Amino acid sequence: MASVWWPCLILALLSGLAASGFPRSPFQLLGKRSLPEGVADGIEVYSTKINSKVTSRFAHNVVTTRAVNRADTAKEASFDVELPKTAFITNFTLTIDGVTYPGNVKEKEVAKKQYEKAVSQGKTAGLVKASGRKLEKFTVSVNVAAGSKVTFELTYEELLKRHKGKYEMYLKVQPKQLVKHFKIDVDIFEPQGISMLDAEASFITNDLLGSALTKSFSGKKGHVSFKPSLDQQRSCPTCTDSLLNGDFTITYDVNRESPGNVQIVNGYFVHFFAPQGLPVVPKNVAFVIDISGSMAGRKLEQTKEALLRILEDMKEEDYLNFILFSGDVSTWKERLVQATPENLQEARMFVKSMEDKGMTNINDGLLRGISMLNKAREEHRVPERSTSIVIMLTDGDANVGESRPEKIQENVRNAIGGKFPLYNLGFGNNLNYNFLENMALENHGFARRIYEDSDADLQLQGFYEEVANPLLTGVEMEYPENAILGLTQNTYQHFYDGSEIVVAGRLVGEDVNSFKADVKGHGATNDLTFTEEVTTEKITLWNRAVPSTFSWLDTVTVTQDGLSMMINRKKNMVVSFGDGVTFVVVLHQVWKKHPVHRDFLGFYVVDSHRMSAQTHGLLGQFFQPFDFKVSDIRPGSDPTKPDATLVVKNHQLTVTRGSQKDYRKDASIGTKVVCWFVHNNGEGLIDGVHTDYIVPNLF
Repeated sequence: MASVWWPCLILALLSGLAASGFPRSPFQLLGKRSLPEGVADGIEVYSTKINSKVTSRFAHNVVTTRAVNRADTAKEASFDVELPKTAFITNFTLTIDGVTYPGNVKEKEVAKKQYEKAVSQGKTAGLVKASGRKLEKFTVSVNVAAGSKVTFELTYEELLKRHKGKYEMYLKVQPKQLVKHFKIDVDIFEPQGISMLDAEASFITNDLLGSALTKSFSGKKGHVSFKPSLDQQRSCPTCTDSLLNGDFTITYDVNRESPGNVQIVNGYFVHFFAPQGLPVVPKNVAFVIDISGSMAGRKLEQTKEALLRILEDMKEEDYLNFILFSGDVSTWKERLVQATPENLQEARMFVKSMEDKGMTNINDGLLRGISMLNKAREEHRVPERSTSIVIMLTDGDANVGESRPEKIQENVRNAIGGKFPLYNLGFGNNLNYNFLENMALENHGFARRIYEDSDADLQLQGFYEEVANPLLTGVEMEYPENAILGLTQNTYQHFYDGSEIVVAGRLVGEDVNSFKADVKGHGATNDLTFTEEVTTEKITLWNRAVPSTFSWLDTVTVTQDGLSMMINRKKNMVVSFGDGVTFVVVLHQVWKKHPVHRDFLGFYVVDSHRMSAQTHGLLGQFFQPFDFKVSDIRPGSDPTKPDATLVVKNHQLTVTRGSQKDYRKDASIGTKVVCWFVHNNGEGLIDGVHTDYIVPNLF
């Protein structure tokens, strides 16, 4: 199960398709023709569609581009797709004149070798390469005969991550020419319910975007569609080039009635954990900053600007220090100091005075910062319930002191000893980013590349905002060993505000008779435990002969074979069949010491008109409209409850006025509904007699 979330770089090798060896179209062109608008070098891309389906944060994306060669001779058609670096390609096909050539997906190292071999042999192949800050580019080209049509279809998937309180989905839009049929269509299904949904484009004004964009959400479903006309695609009213060139970003979040949510699908589970409203844990930050000669100029100025903004966000409970490294190492203070207003003002003056000089001694800079954090903890100079963080920024490779990457990694790993995370920021491209990334990952952090653009200071500040508000430290996600076969990472140094921890695993069989998820962590004021529990007491879902059992203490969603069941802890259970009818079972709880009444279930049907006309049963026979008439209202035996005559199904029945509670909207108090009561167990109203609907058991 663990590998399903991992991104991989791939090769799409089209078997049996040489660069110019596909079947030629029998259609022969006679004479020259004028080429229609939107044709580039004879190739017209007449359709580009991006279809995305997101279910429980997991996105399945299909990019389909259709093109035709309008020229009199064979032309090369290229297919470029930029996809998120966290995504992985699952399929690629080329279809030429109705003949489909499937791709062969390979992992990174194998892909690179086979790609080079395929190209040298004149075969059609594509390879994923890095492209920009968040994307990688997949490119493949094919020679297309005159008059022939070609369809490129790429399928990729990704797990959407929660960032600053929202899930983000990036779609790169860059058709390079006007496209007659261009559409992005995104359907989102979140069992917890969608709380907000938005979409924006970096390449188009809000006025134009609004006329081409539709977005909506209700309950568990959301939809986004972007369909610009040819005129809306033009870079100017009379231009023939396209303004569609940039990011199309969709953001959304889900409802959170409890800190965690467990979803079970076909023998696997996913546990989403994102508590809210917890106090922020104070942090002790060692900023380890490269001030070597290569940082001179704009890079150092942007670093200063970012650090000054970061100082504005420091809380008085935090502690900090600056460690500067070039050929040697210097510090602002001898030890960590509290972020008091006076100290922060002094820190600003220090940051403004930083100057570049000398070589790059990464090893000694990091070890000084780590030692400072360790010493502050050992000497009790920082709050007991605080967390330590090292943030290192560099723009180059170590070239003085210890310069061997593997030795620096070893020194840093031994010094930290697993006690706190290291975050590495690589400024620009002239550095060993793999070294920075590996060193961060083995110390429970991550690396981030800072691009040498005008917004580099904002990139630095944006990174800091991700780690500025730790809510929990030492987070452990625990599951019963006898119920789990495989598990992804389930321990984390920190949980940061606005993020989400996701753990996936495989269950032992599909019978989850006992399943308990405990999340433990250290908060700002005390240790916390969050429990999601599945027991064998109350609710059983049968899949053929295999039962899955849950309790009313759960917040669980199960999706299986077109059926969705969602338990809302101590409230209700919602059962949906595809896009059709929805049943709601409400848990009505009464005082536990009541001498007579007990907890009971209310069964409700939502959108019953969607049911088939052949639906029957004690309730089902009334899902479709039927004729009835109430007349002759008269006093009954109870002066407060009149009687009347009900004519239904060729029967005349005496009915009595009364009231009942509808608990669909308010499960505790309910809503009073006035109605007519049918006597004698519904005789004359229901088909047959009431005993026809009593069965000894359900299965």
